[in-house]
Amino acid sequence: MPDPIDWGQALPYFLAALAISYLIGAIPFGLLVTRVAGLGDIRDIGSGNIGATNVLRTGRKDLAAATVLLDLGKGLVAVLIGWRYGPDIAAIAALGAVLGHLFPIWLKFRGGKGVATTLGALLGLAFPVGGLACVTWAVVALALRYSSLSALVAVGLAPVYAYLMQEFQIAEVAGVMAVLIWLRHHANIRRLLKGKEPKIGAKQA
Repeated sequence: MPDPIDWGQALPYFLAALAISYLIGAIPFGLLVTRVAGLGDIRDIGSGNIGATNVLRTGRKDLAAATVLLDLGKGLVAVLIGWRYGPDIAAIAALGAVLGHLFPIWLKFRGGKGVATTLGALLGLAFPVGGLACVTWAVVALALRYSSLSALVAVGLAPVYAYLMQEFQIAEVAGVMAVLIWLRHHANIRRLLKGKEPKIGAKQA
């Protein structure tokens, strides 16, 4: 079991890992795949978000699926690269990738909600934890048809899953990522409470 992160050790390496993983996470795949498909700027459609849920509002399920896989993949790849240099670097890479997706420098720091990238990072950090989080997302999504609620529940339970598996360092990182995702979903939370949140597949004006 890895020890808690020692932030005072090898700080330059930690900063380099954060920067590299941020740049990986900042690749706006939802924007890129829709542009390549000739659909224009996804930010002008639906909610204006660059994530898979908004891509789905174009009616292109294939592009939405590609966006999920690519966004998940960049979180996974960043963490797997980090693992080559130890658990601390892998943990920092997870955070960097999620921050990159949420606040991409290429899009004036206006990114997506970070759910798929977070799930990919969790799969890379600890596959059982990430796998349970993915299953949680799928179960809630199938039952209630709210992508945002599925995300909030999945990332909220991820640190609990990690803690119960005695993956304490991963629980810390998952907790930080969960806070970021919940903050990024503040508008969705308000709509959920008011009963105005669109369901998966619904078009949004």
